[in-house]
Amino acid sequence: MKKILMSFFVMVAFFVAYAATYDAASRVETVANNLLVKNSIPTSNIKFEVTDKAVDNSSFVDDRVVSISKSDLAYAGNDNEVAAVVANELGHIITGHASKDSIVSSITGTSTTQTIAGELINNYKFTKEEKEADVVAVNLMANAGYNPLAAVVVLTKQTSTYWDALKAQPANAERAMNIYDYANYAYPNSVKSGYSCIEYKNFLAYANDVVAKRNADPKAQEKLEKDLQKYRKNSVSQISKFRTRGGLSFWDIILGIFKGE
Repeated sequence: MKKILMSFFVMVAFFVAYAATYDAASRVETVANNLLVKNSIPTSNIKFEVTDKAVDNSSFVDDRVVSISKSDLAYAGNDNEVAAVVANELGHIITGHASKDSIVSSITGTSTTQTIAGELINNYKFTKEEKEADVVAVNLMANAGYNPLAAVVVLTKQTSTYWDALKAQPANAERAMNIYDYANYAYPNSVKSGYSCIEYKNFLAYANDVVAKRNADPKAQEKLEKDLQKYRKNSVSQISKFRTRGGLSFWDIILGIFKGE
């Protein structure tokens, strides 16, 4: 018994020391290059930088630099979680969100509608784009050998909004649930293996209740199945085409045509 207790305390001490010394920012380049290599995306002309400022990867087509938020990395306690942060930014780049926004802004003359209706539209657009990037990120992570559930953990480590709190939901519950559903659909073994941390345990208590209610509603289950099939088809296609185009999304090409390049 004494040997068992001693082994336990040594293990706890190891993990405490590891958590205290883990430097997420210093792992970005290694993890990012692994994500690219394992997904057969050329790495020679893509660089990564950690920034204290708000992330803006709208210039990626020109400078091939992927900016990673230092504040987002503050929620990453291991390589799986760093991969979640990096893969999300790559997801936005692969789906071409910045280039699409540039085209829309050039056509409409503005990127933001300063009305209540406009805010609702922007919030919907933000959530839709984040979900799209998250799904691409799950694929990138799984292909590179990282646990995609880390994306759920990073999101739920963040502070809940008042709306999340009022609804007794984890932080970023909608996005986290979408990642969980997609991972369960596309990479079920990863979900079965789980993720060992309190944040995931707390999220799972919430998710199990959502799944149980949804399973009791055939229409909701049917809609989810169709959505997941669409996510899978689109995200795999986007990664494949980004790869074959040499690191350009569909919207990057359209923006180039739009600008006469």
